[in-house]
Amino acid sequence: MTILDKNTSLGLLVLRLSLGILMLLHGVSKLFHGIGFIEQIVVGADLPSFVAYGVYIGEIIVPILLILGYATRFSALIFAINCLFAVFLAHGAELFTLSQHGGWAVELLGLYFFGALTLVFTGGGKYAVSHKHWWD
Repeated sequence: MTILDKNTSLGLLVLRLSLGILMLLHGVSKLFHGIGFIEQIVVGADLPSFVAYGVYIGEIIVPILLILGYATRFSALIFAINCLFAVFLAHGAELFTLSQHGGWAVELLGLYFFGALTLVFTGGGKYAVSHKHWWD
């Protein structure tokens, strides 16, 4: 095998690590600074305040599962749902706008969402911890 040979599992590993590490860093900041601002957004949307704690699942637990490659398809689905909550609760007004510097205003969330959606359909590849199970 040469470096130019197609290696789908290695590509899926890179995708899992990219999504997982970047979102985990995003979530860790909420551990240190709290989620009070998210609670305000959730309550402002007439949802119960405990829904805000789902951010810890979507931004800490699920990214760790993606990094490991455990239950990748299920974890990626939760990740994608977390992205949709973020868009519609916090960035809904920006959904159909361009940013000041060019590009889609919610392009980072778009990359997270579509990357997670890709993993929902593909699974984690052979370098995933649970690669032999149906949920991966």
